[in-house]
Amino acid sequence: MDQTGVPLSSAPECEPIEVPDQQTPRTGIQILRILVADDHDIIRRGLRQLLMAKPGWEIVGEAKNGREAVTAAEQLKPDVIVMDISMPELNGLEAARQLQKTAPQIGILILTMYFTDQLVREVIDCGARGYILKSDADKELVNAVEALANRRTYFTREASEILLDGYSRPDVALDVKATTRNRLTAREREIVQLLADGKSSKEVANTLKISVKTAETHRANIMRKLELHSVSELVRYAIRNQIIQV
Repeated sequence: MDQTGVPLSSAPECEPIEVPDQQTPRTGIQILRILVADDHDIIRRGLRQLLMAKPGWEIVGEAKNGREAVTAAEQLKPDVIVMDISMPELNGLEAARQLQKTAPQIGILILTMYFTDQLVREVIDCGARGYILKSDADKELVNAVEALANRRTYFTREASEILLDGYSRPDVALDVKATTRNRLTAREREIVQLLADGKSSKEVANTLKISVKTAETHRANIMRKLELHSVSELVRYAIRNQIIQV
């Protein structure tokens, strides 16, 4: 067991790691309220089936994109959100960042098809407390949600090893964090996704309830900061940084 309390050597090789945090576990919960956010109907149905098989668990709502997830979470106040990363309007990481500010008590479990060192660190940075792969959902989803419900974190073994490596090499972790934030504000990252999804400045303004002039100013600042010169370059940037998926 290392300084973080994670039993690396004793854990079975094929099993994920649950990493305890410093919060007090929940006790006496009769109903666990869960929100599911994924842009694919078939995925949401599958997640619902897995989660509702657990006695005392209730799906209180579903969302098809990150913006819907933020609104639903603020209205429904679930205990846990199971959320995909790659969603239209607002991706799961940005949705998690917003919820970390407005509803930090909600446990956010990121569910994705992808696994990279950078993505793991981005998941931590956005305030999520769990990270599993969709391909492992049938084996890990229930355990992951249960961990978050009891104020623990839950990451796959591979993700845990990346995090522990980052803690042992803080200089590397800080460099990666600075790079992945890419000098953009939260609002600018929202606009990058909308522009990369093909929305015009007017559509961006309508979506975010800002003026067209403000949307165009944000767009100009984004292009300047990232040293990009066309929408096609912006799309490539968004794909490369997993803001959107193709």
